[in-house]
Amino acid sequence: MDTERLEKQIDFILELDKMKNLYRQTYVLHEDRKENDAEHSWHLGIMAFLLAEHSDMPVNAEKVTKMVLIHDIVEIDAGDTYCYDQEGYKTKADREEKAAQRIFGLLPDDQKKEFYELWREFEDSLTPEAKFAAALDRLQPLLLNYTKGGISWTEHGVHKEQVLARNSEVKNISHNIAELINSIINDAADKGYLK
Repeated sequence: MDTERLEKQIDFILELDKMKNLYRQTYVLHEDRKENDAEHSWHLGIMAFLLAEHSDMPVNAEKVTKMVLIHDIVEIDAGDTYCYDQEGYKTKADREEKAAQRIFGLLPDDQKKEFYELWREFEDSLTPEAKFAAALDRLQPLLLNYTKGGISWTEHGVHKEQVLARNSEVKNISHNIAELINSIINDAADKGYLK
């Protein structure tokens, strides 16, 4: 048995527990609290194989699932940058790259390479899988915010145009999901959830 390999994998697994204490700006539906990164990633993992049929281009659902499960691991070090925080986005890429090097560096070399490449692919958003993963990463908080009465949008004074811009690329990935997103945004604006 390769005990050194197993020890590295266990160290990485234990490091991931920190995701349970990284809170996002989106609220969970059935409690008065914000979701954490672990909950968000799990939710996206389910969505990846459940909704893969709605991608307008063929995607490997297993790869999308892996991608969404690991895409926010870097936030253990880099923190969560709210999607409408323009100032935070100025340093986001550098913070996350450093985090990726350290956290994925806990793994055995082959897994370090695989995880880093999946994370980088998600960030670069050039492949069908990465684009579909990004679409899901847009849809999930939108569904929660809308269903929770727009609470996070209201707290942050988010405008309809901001949400439309953030989701504008989804139409190139999934016609069905883009239609759903647009109908949600329009209804949210009509209900006063968005400025």
